[in-house]
Amino acid sequence: MSHDSIDTLLTFIADSPSPYHTVSASRALLDEAGFTALSLEEAPWHLQSDAAYYVPVYGSGLIAFRTGQNIRRHLRISAAHTDFPCLRIKQRPEIREKGYLKVNAEVYGGLLRESWLDRPLSLAGAVALETSDPFRPKRHLIDLKRPVLTIPRLAIHMNRKANQGIELNPQKDLLPLLGLDGKDVTNHFFLDFLSETCRCLPEAILSYELTVYPTEPGCRLGWHDEFVSSPRLDNLTSVLASLTALVNAADADGLTVVALFDNEEVGSQTKQGADSVVLPGILRRIYRAFGLTDDELSADVAKGFMLSVDVAHAIHPNVPEKCDITNQPQMGHGVALKIANSQSYAGDAVAAAVVKGLCRKADIPYQIFMNRSDLPGGSTLGSLLSANLPIRTMDIGIPITAMHSCRELMGAADQEALTRLIQTFFSYL
Repeated sequence: MSHDSIDTLLTFIADSPSPYHTVSASRALLDEAGFTALSLEEAPWHLQSDAAYYVPVYGSGLIAFRTGQNIRRHLRISAAHTDFPCLRIKQRPEIREKGYLKVNAEVYGGLLRESWLDRPLSLAGAVALETSDPFRPKRHLIDLKRPVLTIPRLAIHMNRKANQGIELNPQKDLLPLLGLDGKDVTNHFFLDFLSETCRCLPEAILSYELTVYPTEPGCRLGWHDEFVSSPRLDNLTSVLASLTALVNAADADGLTVVALFDNEEVGSQTKQGADSVVLPGILRRIYRAFGLTDDELSADVAKGFMLSVDVAHAIHPNVPEKCDITNQPQMGHGVALKIANSQSYAGDAVAAAVVKGLCRKADIPYQIFMNRSDLPGGSTLGSLLSANLPIRTMDIGIPITAMHSCRELMGAADQEALTRLIQTFFSYL
């Protein structure tokens, strides 16, 4: 286990409290490594061999790639997602009730609701400000970096059955508390609060996408620091591993790509999601920049390979019976290869064999994850993405517990194993 790699992961997570900030932190990492920024709005792209580029995708997604001496040598892609289950602030969110100031919020993704109660919470995301051109508002990123919200739990004296489990109504029970009402508070107090943060007039704020996030930082945990406890392990572990592998794969030939998509937690069917044609479109633009045809791209996709990188379920220490009876990945014991005959994960026999072969060549520990037959799990972006880009794909990821909780748990050694696997995947000739 490398303490340096865990420090880097925890710093990256702290810098990424919203999908927009994840992309900003990713861009900073790539800029430092000498990558050149491109724009979706540029046409055509002028690209060179043995070079490195990235393309932001509507602020909350990003495609980065390296071109070798011969980009047709091989096509290898590592895909992950920038979003995570959370609460998002609604428009016109102000609620003044019984002397309290609350904000209207909605659940984003498959949130483990109870885990968000009684925590110090903050806000981060994008605010759209008015400019002279209605088609080009200014996107301003904010991160308050301090506790400003909380969702207080009802005392056990008022709900004697609380320890038997409670159902939380997202419209009633998950409304964050912002402050106390007073004579100087206006009916648009949240807009006032936001304008102070953005240092602009309230009327200049046209819209926003704001994520509620826990302010407690991630940390090492365990007798020998063998665990990592942190928000947003799903899926920032995969984002950072993919980017680090790409940065370190400078000697790789062919075309190596990292694709970071938004909105995986809500179905991926957006312009910046994996169930769009944004990645196939970018690949076509790369090939055309080198004078190559769509037929050549199709041929290379057919012999290419993609890793869909997202976390997996580790066997739970207190509820092991929820795991499959023969495939039981453990935290700290290596990368999980995610397999589902239903194709909720994208791998086939050949794809699994390829990844196992890479692990064996590079002495990387790996495990198999499959769901219990009577307990179907979630899906990820691999199957959706490979339907629009027909490339052989394998789902992999770090096994964690408390998935979709406000705070998740992983084995510290697994981040380095995942990064090594993706770098081996990019570099192996």
